[in-house]
Amino acid sequence: MLETITSRDNALLRRFRSVRDGKIEESIFIEGLRLCEEAVRSRLEIEAVVYSDELGRKERAKRLLEELHKGCDRLASVTEALLASISYTKTPQGLVALAARPEPDREQLLAGPNEPLLVVMHGINNPVNVGAIIRTAEAAGASGAIITSNTADPYSPKALRGAMGSAFRLPTWSQVSYEAALAWCAEHQIETVCAAVEAPEVFTSIDWTGPKALIVGPESTGLTAAEVAAADAVVRIPMHGQVESLNVGVAASILLYEAARQRG
Repeated sequence: MLETITSRDNALLRRFRSVRDGKIEESIFIEGLRLCEEAVRSRLEIEAVVYSDELGRKERAKRLLEELHKGCDRLASVTEALLASISYTKTPQGLVALAARPEPDREQLLAGPNEPLLVVMHGINNPVNVGAIIRTAEAAGASGAIITSNTADPYSPKALRGAMGSAFRLPTWSQVSYEAALAWCAEHQIETVCAAVEAPEVFTSIDWTGPKALIVGPESTGLTAAEVAAADAVVRIPMHGQVESLNVGVAASILLYEAARQRG
């Protein structure tokens, strides 16, 4: 159904705001032309689309709206001012969509042609870091991500912007406890590896070619001693000068790309 919305109190706009604010968990809020294109390519189930009158006149947007309309029967055009009222960003990007949240499927983590390479995110509060790690994981050839229940939502607007479409493609198992994640890895003979500043072994000295799960923890405190001890292996990233630690996204990138290098 194509429609033009003129009221700020329209029920569809209210639903967009509720999903944007995390009040409706079964749907995700996707903003911007590029992310919506990625959602279409990834065959997400699109529930509704709202776009600005101005954007709807542009050729690239017209093509995307045609694609969106094939799988979604709720498209609505609004003024720039109304779009701003539901936008997550300070500068509205002219297009927002609601999609069904992808169902977590841990079996997909094992479905790739190569030995599993997973990243386990535990206690990471910053959704930008979560999105960046997902993006890096896909780029480095990881087979999936496990996201514990006290980690930022990988499908929140900020995380989706950081992942730039990778969150739609990388198999993800979320809302799991740290203990359950490690137990599942052990059950499937996947060695768990975490990084710690004082670990005796350097990250380049271990064999990353077998089934591995890289564990990365909270930005400010890192993993606890007990959480580190629960892993199968512990490595460190050598650092010079007076630097004590790295951003969790940077650290994950270094370790994932070492795994990718060894795997050829």
